[in-house]
Amino acid sequence: MIKHIVMFKLKDKNKENIEKVVSALKTLEASIDVLRSAEIGVNFTESERSYDIVLTTEFDNLDGFNAYGPHPEHAPVIEIVRSLCSGSVVVDYRV
Repeated sequence: MIKHIVMFKLKDKNKENIEKVVSALKTLEASIDVLRSAEIGVNFTESERSYDIVLTTEFDNLDGFNAYGPHPEHAPVIEIVRSLCSGSVVVDYRV
């Protein structure tokens, strides 16, 4: 199994932008068949190290993970997230 974790920092952290990003991320699990699970969390603490939203995804194998990035249903989500976020960090690992 492969885990892919992405943390997002919003340009302007407000309820509307959080809802837009979370809503976009929620579409992934239902629309991308190689994605086995997706969990979305919104940070509730404030510190200079904090990110605002986290996405934790799981794939059966490396082939599924590799199919996820270029999947046509992933592109519009990336576009929304990039427009609202100033940065992100990623960790990918095998379980």
